[in-house]
Amino acid sequence: MTVEVFDDRPEPMKSAFRAYLASLKLGITRGADRSRAVLAMAQALNRSFDDILEANTLDLEASREMAVPDLILDWLKLTPQRLETTVEILQRLGELPDPLRRVRNADYQLDDSQTYSQLMPLGVIAFIYEAFPDLGAIAAGLCIKTGNSIILKGGAEASHSNAAIANALQSAIAEVGLPSGCLELVSAEHGASIRDLVSQDQYLNLVIPYGRSSLVQQVVRQSTIPVLKSGMGNCYLYWSLNGSLEMVRGVILDSYQSEPDPVNAIEKVLIHRQALPSSLAVLWNSLKEKGFEIKADAELVEAFPQLQLAKDTEWGSAYLTKTVAFKLVDSLEVAIAWINQYSSGHADCIVTESYQESRQFALGVNSASTYINASPRFSRNPSRGDSVFLGMSNQKGHRRGLISLETLTTVKHIVQGNGRF
Repeated sequence: MTVEVFDDRPEPMKSAFRAYLASLKLGITRGADRSRAVLAMAQALNRSFDDILEANTLDLEASREMAVPDLILDWLKLTPQRLETTVEILQRLGELPDPLRRVRNADYQLDDSQTYSQLMPLGVIAFIYEAFPDLGAIAAGLCIKTGNSIILKGGAEASHSNAAIANALQSAIAEVGLPSGCLELVSAEHGASIRDLVSQDQYLNLVIPYGRSSLVQQVVRQSTIPVLKSGMGNCYLYWSLNGSLEMVRGVILDSYQSEPDPVNAIEKVLIHRQALPSSLAVLWNSLKEKGFEIKADAELVEAFPQLQLAKDTEWGSAYLTKTVAFKLVDSLEVAIAWINQYSSGHADCIVTESYQESRQFALGVNSASTYINASPRFSRNPSRGDSVFLGMSNQKGHRRGLISLETLTTVKHIVQGNGRF
């Protein structure tokens, strides 16, 4: 296939082809060069604050005129602090050890040879995201660090912001001499749909959607490429008879502290039927004082008429606002079954002082992560460990749980023979 013929194709295909060619070169670059590129991206972003904030103002004004939901406006709005946090994350990524070329022992050994495995890049990753213009920069840093090319496709509501950020990052990549095409931006002006991008399976290796459940499900339905689903909201907490009121209150409040996207926010609470009504009232009043809206099942609403009834459809969907719904259950077993049916499946909690209950919950809940007497609060840049996280995955396919540098790699098995057959 010649480039001349290829230039007549739609923009998503051209972007995918350029990213593919770049990935072949990027995958064999030295770790020091990739780290240098990520640090240069951080510096370029830092120099471009004024341009990015000006572009973001244009997006916000246009979105308000189009009556974009307040939730999306919150995700869209950039502040100097959000940009500074993004720069810090990129700087940390640049300073972390190279995640590639790590040699591991293989699970098997062939006769007359030595077998080992090591982490390698996936190739080309498409990141499809709703608002969150700063996440495009973080995803780009994670991909470049792991030797992957990235194609960014943000929503139309953030078109100016995404372009300003991509321009800054692309200039940094060019300055350090990495191959052109490492970072591609498919903008709204190209008129390309999500389907146009996620059907380029001859060039792309993974798609990561980030946003509301409707966006994630759209990508899953239309993609011919493996999809790493991200989860957000609709996390459950089971309040055991052996758990304290203060622990429940603390876990709920802390789970909402990640901004602007409290990924692991507790939105549903299952309560043992024998819980004291006075404890429930104290918890609800405390949450209301913090600006929460309280909903409940029919049984609780009958006993506490001041509560708002949660519809049947709400138990399996995320609110993504400061809303918590409460439901009575007869036992831990019933709670586990309910969570497995309705939770988003990426982070669920139990508050209990019973070791037996905690083990039963941890093993029985079919979620990527379970928390016992601990807040599930999500941190993109935790203070401990050598990891930066893009989000949380709630599937059992490619990878499950926290989306980190290693998530964006694959394993290559290498067999070193000695000439005997």
